[in-house]
This record gives sequence, C-alpha cells and structure tokens, in this order.
Amino acid sequence: MRAAIAVVVVLLAGCSGRQNALDYASDQSRAIGDIWHLMLVVCGIMYLLMMGLLAWAIWHARRRLPDAPPATEAPAADGLLRKLLGSWTVLIVIGLFVLAGGSFFVDRKLAQSQDPHALQVRITGSEWWWQVEYLDPDPSRTVVTANELHLPVGRATRIELRSNDVIHSFWVPNLNGKTDLIPGRSNFQTITPRRTGQWRGQCAEFCGLEHARMAMDVSVEDAAAFERWRAAQLATARPPQSERQRQGQHVFMTSTCASCHAIMGTDAAGRVGPDLTHVASRRTLAAGALPMQPGALAGWIEDPHAHKPGTNMPATKLPPDQLAALVDYLMSLR
Repeated sequence: MRAAIAVVVVLLAGCSGRQNALDYASDQSRAIGDIWHLMLVVCGIMYLLMMGLLAWAIWHARRRLPDAPPATEAPAADGLLRKLLGSWTVLIVIGLFVLAGGSFFVDRKLAQSQDPHALQVRITGSEWWWQVEYLDPDPSRTVVTANELHLPVGRATRIELRSNDVIHSFWVPNLNGKTDLIPGRSNFQTITPRRTGQWRGQCAEFCGLEHARMAMDVSVEDAAAFERWRAAQLATARPPQSERQRQGQHVFMTSTCASCHAIMGTDAAGRVGPDLTHVASRRTLAAGALPMQPGALAGWIEDPHAHKPGTNMPATKLPPDQLAALVDYLMSLR
C-alpha cells in the first residue's frame, strides 16, 4: 500500500513544477495538453485492443495446437479473420481522423487572430543568452533586459523571435510549445498566462557548446506588479551612493566593460552583451549559469570561461580592490 502511494506521489510530482509541459499555466499550454491527452487516449485504446487481440490469438493457437484444425473449419476461420481485419482497418481510420481533427482545431486555436491589445515583446537569441525588449510606440518607453521575461497574468503577449547567430529554439514548457529562432527571419509566439508564478524557459535547439546553459527566467505577475516592474526598468541606473561604488563605476567605464554593455544614464552604450542597467534585479547571471550574488559576479567577471566555457565574454583581470569596487557598483544596479 505504501509503495502504491509513493508511486502516485511521484507521478503527481512529475506533472507539476516550473519547467513541466503538463503543468498548464496558459491558454496555449492547455490547448497543447488537450491534444496530448487526446493522443494518449486514442493510442492507449488502440494499444490495449492490439494486446487483447494478440493474447486471444496466442490462447486460441495454444488451445488447438495438439490437433490440426478440421478442413471444414478453415472457411469459417478465414471469414472471421477477414471481419477482424476489416474492423481493425476501420478503427485505425477513425482514430487517425480523430487525431487529425483534434490537431487541426488546436492549431487553429494557437494561430487564432491576435489580440490588438497584446503586449509586444521581442526576444533575440545569441550564443548563449537572450535579449528581451518590451516594445512601445514611444521608443523612450522601450524596456531592454536580458535572460528574464515578465508577463502580466490574463493578458496576451505577442513575442517576436529572432536570432543573432545560429538557430535557437524558445521553449517555456508551462506556457507554450517550442518556436525556432532562425537567422534572417522573425517567428512569432503568443502566450496568455492564466496564473501567476515563476517558470523556467530553455533553448531547445542545440546551438553550440553551452546550449544547456541558455535558460530564461519567466515571472507571471498581476497587472499592477507588472507595471511596477516595467516602470522600474524604464528608470536610468541608480547613481553611485558611496566612494567605493563611484570607484566601481570608474572601473566599468574605463575598462572593456563599457564597450560591450550598456547602462542607461551613463556613457556606456555597448550592444554586444546584455544591458546592465538593472542587472542586480535579476535572479541569475549568464542565462541561468550562476546565481546573482557578489561572489558569483566577481568570479564571472574575472574568468567567465571557468563557468561557461566558450562564452564570448572575455576574462577581465583586475586588481582585487578594483574588482571588489566594480562588483559593489554592479550589485547596486537594481
């Protein structure tokens, strides 16, 4: 009894979590789940019928094995076999029609006309991180962040997907299926979240050495919380509050950091790497490779290849006091 309960608990746990396609958190993931359950039922029924017929055939053959069947019974057996094969063919055709019909209606639901009030987001994949832009008719209200996606619950978000280099694939299992990012073109995906929570996305197309460390943090929030987050992201970077932070800002501006990264409110306007205006507000570093902590940030700056081999970010060798000041400054950018 305890073993059976343990199995049930494990199965239920496997159908939930922050990166699980069976833990539906949006209209789109539920639609995909509907077709998955339909396929499971149809194919399960066919499998059980097939195994039942196989068991019947084996039992029938073993029962009559010692004696050869009378010749007079052959036509009757052939007739029964033809009826079974005919019924099986009809059943297969019906099953295929059911699956094709279900797939058609789910595809139409996923590709239905878009909400004109949908939030517009552009995600660009690079080796191996995500740039996320919240678009607005007023360019000054465009939010740029990296490796995190914030969505308002109950509102559709139209996501444009691009690639800077190779083919990537954007996949947040709890929210929608996979959509490829192909160099030179734009693909689109819509997500309409139905409950708040923290989810995890992942590049689902092998894109190089650190493909497995190309994650995306996804937060689904109520409308008020989302607008507060967006307003905070629109603000320029917080000025240094101490002499140590001012020293850190000086190190950032005079080293190679400013040539690759942007910080709003400063002269740093690099576009090669992620925007760092509010870097300390993120939960992870390097697309999920490290937690957002001072020690991890220092290690990442000093030797990124030790944590993510092959990354395009170069190692930045600084004296310990300058490295500590730089980390202190970056950790103040919330």
